[in-house]
Amino acid sequence: MPVANARKVTFRRPRKERILIEFPENLLKRADEAARKLEKNRSELIRTAVEQMLADMEMKQFELELAAAYTANAQMSREIMEEFVHVDREGL
Repeated sequence: MPVANARKVTFRRPRKERILIEFPENLLKRADEAARKLEKNRSELIRTAVEQMLADMEMKQFELELAAAYTANAQMSREIMEEFVHVDREGL
């Protein structure tokens, strides 16, 4: 039974661009071996490696920003802790 007013959903694949990169022969052999072990093709291996490297860089930046925020708020955190120290003692 057809559904009235059904909308056709179209999915678009991300646009891909072909690039040319150069690898030292030994590195290319190692990459091809890794791709074979992971059951990926060379392009998938390289894309995965780049994605992982970018994710690692983003995580490191986030951690640096988080550490800076903790440092910036350290005095306020100590003041709040001192303000509520009596509450901790009440539980004993």
